[in-house]
Amino acid sequence: TIDCLNITGKDDDGETAHAKKKATEKAKASPGSADSPQYCHWLMKSEPESRFENGVDMKFGIKDLKALPDQTSSWDGVRNYQARNFMRQMKEGQLAFFYHSNCKEPGIAGVMKIVKEAYVDHTQFDKKDVHFDATSKPDNPKWSMVDVQYQRMTKRFIPLSELKKYHLQHRAKGGPLKDMALFTRARLSVQPLTTGRSKRRRASLITY
Repeated sequence: TIDCLNITGKDDDGETAHAKKKATEKAKASPGSADSPQYCHWLMKSEPESRFENGVDMKFGIKDLKALPDQTSSWDGVRNYQARNFMRQMKEGQLAFFYHSNCKEPGIAGVMKIVKEAYVDHTQFDKKDVHFDATSKPDNPKWSMVDVQYQRMTKRFIPLSELKKYHLQHRAKGGPLKDMALFTRARLSVQPLTTGRSKRRRASLITY
């Protein structure tokens, strides 16, 4: 089995089970939430190695997030509707795993916290930005973003190969990673990791 991030009880960041219960209750009270799962942990992908697009370096790894003022950044540039919809479900205080993608060794490098819930992604209206979308209008914007804050590095880097090994084991025998979106919806840059209905034994996913 994989040792996990403790979703119940008290996490390293000091969040208590009571606070999480209140957050879950708030989420359940949201319109339309009755028909959809309430996710409480996320996985978000970004590129830690330089890749230029229209002359702009797309590099943004967890160390870049850590180096920013207040160790906080907007998570902009998401241009997939399903990934956008997942961001719109995020609640302030929830945790997300920072996943290094499109690099020599992809995998989970650290943890960040959602510190501002979904709002309009301004880059869709900036003609100089690589994420400009001419079809999106200010009175009806298509794209959203959230703000995230660095929390910590994982105790060790968790490579994609290891995650896949556990995913296959859990798919065969049943387990928390059997439906992991990283393998069932691999192209999504933002994806859910656990639901509020997860039991304690299924709640933690990655060794710190």
